[in-house]
Amino acid sequence: MNVFRPTFLRPARTFLTLATLIVALGGCTAARVVTHTVDTQFAQAPAGTYQMDADHWSIVFDVEHLKYSRFVMRFDRAKATLQLDPNAPDHSSVKATIDATSLDTNVKALDKIVSGSSMLDVTTWPTITFESTGFQLTGPGAGKLTGNLTIRGKSAPVTLDVVFHGAAPNPLTHAPTVGFAATGTFSRSAFGLSTWYPAVGDDIHVQIQAEFEQPAPGQATPASAPAGS
Repeated sequence: MNVFRPTFLRPARTFLTLATLIVALGGCTAARVVTHTVDTQFAQAPAGTYQMDADHWSIVFDVEHLKYSRFVMRFDRAKATLQLDPNAPDHSSVKATIDATSLDTNVKALDKIVSGSSMLDVTTWPTITFESTGFQLTGPGAGKLTGNLTIRGKSAPVTLDVVFHGAAPNPLTHAPTVGFAATGTFSRSAFGLSTWYPAVGDDIHVQIQAEFEQPAPGQATPASAPAGS
């Protein structure tokens, strides 16, 4: 039996159908995220050029403060490029640029002091750079990354202990993605940054977390946040 359906109901029915489709697609995306896994075998990571994911990284450092605690600071803008060769790890390399003007101590007055001419002097030296000179695996998913760190125009060698978290296509972007953590220590006086010593310690502890994305064939390289933006 034919049933008359008023035409004014058809747009509503179309809207409901579209809404159902969106929810269904959203459910698929949620399912991909919830069930997402990574391959923790470094040798299985896709080789190639990666750019640091602009939204998923952190560079945090701390220094002894009056022997009470280690005061924590961070940078809010950076970019990095990774050349990854899991078959020849020693051929892997990384270049990173940190926007020194993005220093964040969580204390506005202290931001100005540390960024000032007596310390980082970000007006004259607005960027901090790191360029690797070698990488050596020290165990499954772990290695040592050596390179030159440049602060205030002065360079000195630094070694970072690196942990490989895993590799897999990103469940949201589908781009091949790898994740790393790195930790290290360096002397600030090696860069001419000896102001306030010994009230403020000389050794700087660094902790880095970063995800890197590789563009799919035919796609543009994922954009990293410009270090100076």
